[in-house]
Amino acid sequence: MHGNTASVLDYGLKRFSRAESREISHDVPRRQKVAGGCPVVQDRVDQMAKKITIAHSPDSDDAFMFWGMSHGKVSTGDFEVDYVLADIETLNQRAEQGVYEVTALSIHAYAYVADKYALLPCGASMGDGYGPIVVARPSSEGLPLENLTFGVPGIHTTAFLALELLHPGLKHKVLPFDEIMDAVLAGDVDAGLVIHEGQLTYVDQGLVKLFDLGEEWLEETGLPLPLGGNGIRKDVPKEERRQIAKILKNSIQYGLDNREVALRYAEQFGRGIGSERADEFVSMYVNELTLSYGKRGERAIEELLKQAVAKGLIPQMPEIEFV
Repeated sequence: MHGNTASVLDYGLKRFSRAESREISHDVPRRQKVAGGCPVVQDRVDQMAKKITIAHSPDSDDAFMFWGMSHGKVSTGDFEVDYVLADIETLNQRAEQGVYEVTALSIHAYAYVADKYALLPCGASMGDGYGPIVVARPSSEGLPLENLTFGVPGIHTTAFLALELLHPGLKHKVLPFDEIMDAVLAGDVDAGLVIHEGQLTYVDQGLVKLFDLGEEWLEETGLPLPLGGNGIRKDVPKEERRQIAKILKNSIQYGLDNREVALRYAEQFGRGIGSERADEFVSMYVNELTLSYGKRGERAIEELLKQAVAKGLIPQMPEIEFV
């Protein structure tokens, strides 16, 4: 396999601080640098490999999806893959610049980059009756929402778009996603819009759930809430896009077929949530809708963006392109 198996594994075995977890770049081992910064000369096979960068979040569900690829369980064929890990709002911003050939991004952010990226048909995170939640201290429970200030994880996250659609006009303050619950506890904000593993751990912090956006979206539309997907740059030739889509699907399927081992790896990205909660979190966001959007998943994306256009939350309806 052409890939950076060792470096991704090393990342999984480390515990990073919040600042370090924002962005981690992995160099392919066979491209190690020597003194003076000159790359080691590789054989002709390396030179012929198509080099791509895949960027995704350092979270247990993404780690589970890419485990097969990053650990040589699933062939990457003719592609030599570098992996970059960064929080989703950073990836959204980088997608606007078209930095990476393949990147995780929020479906909200896709509205702004549809001219640059097509959506891979697999790798989506969808909340089917569950999703980002709003939490608060018990003393804030029952207070009028318009009186509260909400900590949110980024204005281009789908979580924020869903909050704007379902509870428009609330006061908000953008914070790093992994600092939101601490900010609620400290009283810096009254409530927090929580994504990732915080959806399972907020009770441990003594917080209460005010509402679940995925639950409300399902009640309103009958559809899952499409939170994130994987975009592939449109300057990648179409046949290569299809090949990369197949590789990613094979990696997801391999993880599902070898769940116990994949979960042991993915748990290391869960910021201390433990094996049971890692299993629960992965079950929420790596499933049949992750293997393929299907018609229901595609409708969910269209409905989300259509409603966003109708309410003036995005400038226009993008032309949605699936690989």
